[in-house]
Amino acid sequence: MLKVWVKVVKNNKIIKDKVVSSNIEGGYQANLKACITTFCEEFDIEKPYWLPYNVDEFNKRSKVTFDCNNFIESIDFDKLVIEELEYTEL
Repeated sequence: MLKVWVKVVKNNKIIKDKVVSSNIEGGYQANLKACITTFCEEFDIEKPYWLPYNVDEFNKRSKVTFDCNNFIESIDFDKLVIEELEYTEL
């Protein structure tokens, strides 16, 4: 099971956040994708594009920050932060 905390930040304040978990078959990447999809659909936010530096940041710190460079559409917030809270293999 994977559990992540997703935060939408504007002017250095969290304006939306949610802890999302996923426990589907397919491993870590499938569960991470499911968590992000769930949050983005619930809060009507476009899913961010993972650039190479985002992947490196997440692999090193289990936390990643996305800004306007990670979205095609304009966003009404400053950043989207995804932080891994817990991961246990099936």
